Amino acid sequence: MTNGDFGLLSPVSASPAVAALTGDRAVIAAILDVEASWAAVLEEAGLAPAGSAAVVAEAASAGSYDVVSIAERAQGGGNPVIPLLGDLRARVRDLDTAGIGAASAVHTSLTSQDVLDSALMLLASRTISALVLDVKGTTTALATLAEQHADTLCVGRSLTQHALPYTFGLRAAQWFQGVAAAAARLESLELPAQYGGAGGTLASGTKLTAGSDATPFTLADSLAARLGLAPAPAPWHTNRLAVTSLGDALAALLDSFGKIAADLLFLSRPEVGELGEPLTAGRGVSSAMPQKQNPVLSVLIRSAALQAPGLASQLHLAAATFNDERPDGAWHSEWPALRQLLALALGAAGHLRELSEGLRVFPDAMRRNLEISGPLLVSEGVSAAVAPLLGAEGKQKLQAVVDETLKAPAAEQSRIYAKLLREAAPADKLSDAELEALLDPASYLGEAQEISRRILAAYPNFAASSSKGAARG
Repeated sequence: MTNGDFGLLSPVSASPAVAALTGDRAVIAAILDVEASWAAVLEEAGLAPAGSAAVVAEAASAGSYDVVSIAERAQGGGNPVIPLLGDLRARVRDLDTAGIGAASAVHTSLTSQDVLDSALMLLASRTISALVLDVKGTTTALATLAEQHADTLCVGRSLTQHALPYTFGLRAAQWFQGVAAAAARLESLELPAQYGGAGGTLASGTKLTAGSDATPFTLADSLAARLGLAPAPAPWHTNRLAVTSLGDALAALLDSFGKIAADLLFLSRPEVGELGEPLTAGRGVSSAMPQKQNPVLSVLIRSAALQAPGLASQLHLAAATFNDERPDGAWHSEWPALRQLLALALGAAGHLRELSEGLRVFPDAMRRNLEISGPLLVSEGVSAAVAPLLGAEGKQKLQAVVDETLKAPAAEQSRIYAKLLREAAPADKLSDAELEALLDPASYLGEAQEISRRILAAYPNFAASSSKGAARG
């Protein structure tokens, strides 16, 4: 069996679905698709023999090529296009039984960077299409949670401490917003085709099109259209904004995934117990502790989010050091970083979708944790409402109530705060009913529901059919 990299140490992206879109075979397929599309462009423009495009297309079947051999031989020219071209031309000549000279349509006036840049943009386009499907599954699930838990009270935390009353619906809506905004940015990217020739001047293309109605620019636009990529106004061999923008968008999406995973890793701790990952036989097991149910999906998602910034940084480092009109090692350093970002994003998106669609929500635990701080969570609102009733020193008196309360054990603080507040604000100024209403956490949620509604309304394409989902408790 041929040795290969199956992702043993990258479990977040170790998936046949990820490999099919980002693996070596997928890269070979994208390169061959560029070459086959170019042959079709040339034939259509009358610049290659009639019938040559069909022969090249037949020869451009990725399964017919030895990926390991191509990878090994790529060291000779510094990129995989060169050895693959040799194999492609040989296969085209074998298939050209009519002797039309189809091999003349292969790679004419292109350079290796034209092909590999276009192929990587094509690879990215295909990966993003699959990625967005999983993302929309996630956002639909999160929108459902936001709607179904609009009134589910929980505690909001600030700098690790209890802060204010919150709702789980708003938390889910904020998760939704991060993912939807990042995915919308990714979807909006224009991924351009590349055609500049050997030095980025299109000199060979000018010679090729002399005397025809075509120009190098119309050929470039036709190539982009056939590949489903954006037309580029000019060659971009050393202007790498297309690559860094793609890397930044992928990293931002993984940032939003990481935020959710970080929250879930905390909220699923046994002592917190507000959420739980979907239960699946064999998942989350420990090699030493049979009682453990590790939040593996969140761990894998977080691992991807932690890797993304470094990979995006590598793309920027390369872009900042692209020298001359065709670069040296900086270009080569882009390839693995970009492909790894695509693989991580695609792998993590699948895990996050499964997690979101099967998330277990425990409102009773949320309420229990909220009641640890109890009325103290609304001390801000109490101060705003009661201080004016107590005269010039109202704020100081209420702060003294809080300070005294915090001296007590946590289990006693709710009772003591209510007692001291009752003493500081006499009944003739604040009735028992008014005090009870002020101390109800549900009375101090601000615009939580409206914020959630506005978030979901801002990204309708990512909240589609959310009301059809079902929460799990």
